[in-house]
Amino acid sequence: MNLLEVEQLSKTYGTGEAAVHALKNVTFSVPKGEFVAVVGESGSGKSTLLNMIGALDTPTSGKVLIDGKDIFSMKERNLTVFRRRNIGFIFQSFNLIPELTVEQNMIFPVLLDYQKPNQTYLKELLTVLNLTERKNHLPNQLSGGQQQRVAIGRALMTRPSLILADEPTGNLDTQNSSEVVSLLKEASRKYEQTILMITHSRSIAQTADRILQVSDGVLSDFGGCRE
Repeated sequence: MNLLEVEQLSKTYGTGEAAVHALKNVTFSVPKGEFVAVVGESGSGKSTLLNMIGALDTPTSGKVLIDGKDIFSMKERNLTVFRRRNIGFIFQSFNLIPELTVEQNMIFPVLLDYQKPNQTYLKELLTVLNLTERKNHLPNQLSGGQQQRVAIGRALMTRPSLILADEPTGNLDTQNSSEVVSLLKEASRKYEQTILMITHSRSIAQTADRILQVSDGVLSDFGGCRE
């Protein structure tokens, strides 16, 4: 079953001669639990694609279906709730709340949804992410790799069906980059998360189940990487 379906997705900024076609009739699908890497040069349209799938921006035309639901046919309020419960975001800049501890940052999306955090699941995530000893630390007391692991934990905490990661290793050294990608792969397997990850690194992309490339707004599918 496909968790994500993108149909004829296009995005144009501006009009007339000044028009910029960031995405051009992009169509692809991702089965549940697949870990997909999206590669492309700066300005190719890959971040625009991720923003459309995450409903952070609106397409000029086309559809995005998550778990069979057409997200752009939803009313704004319903879309906000759906996005909060079904999509987890991981950004290059971590975007942690500096005044909150590791644990508080991780449970924040759950509280935002007026839900009670699952303490058993929280402890499991802290263990998997090797953050148990750091759970009461503030972000400025953590290394870059640790901060990115907190961001991953925050994305996983709501048990979303889809995780969108935008250059999650962009601010990390080689060792931490490798650890972060391994954690994402483990999440994909262990929690049946469907993951779409933007990366500039071909070596990181090769660890995914499948590679998609965006070039001048056009998407190509390079197929599977796993043996």
